[in-house]
Amino acid sequence: MSIMTKKAFFPILIMTAGLLLIPLIAMKFTPEVNWGVGDFVIAGLLLLGTGVVIQYLRQRITNPKTRIVLIILVIAAFVLIWAELAVGIFGSPLAGN
Repeated sequence: MSIMTKKAFFPILIMTAGLLLIPLIAMKFTPEVNWGVGDFVIAGLLLLGTGVVIQYLRQRITNPKTRIVLIILVIAAFVLIWAELAVGIFGSPLAGN
């Protein structure tokens, strides 16, 4: 049996696309949001990957406490990677420093 069925993957894909519409629309109204194609690709991969990992944990981890802790860790990793890519809070090469 497949880990990620179409029924489970489609909502993740729709939510990713919906979230990516926010900066796309914002770019039409303000010059402060200036994303390139690469920014959308990286953001999409990061959002999609996070959603898939969370879905995998929801399906495979049976202990509710363990599942919650792992999902929180995945979300924390997502936020830290997003912040590093956005503003370079750690000053790593990922941020373009």
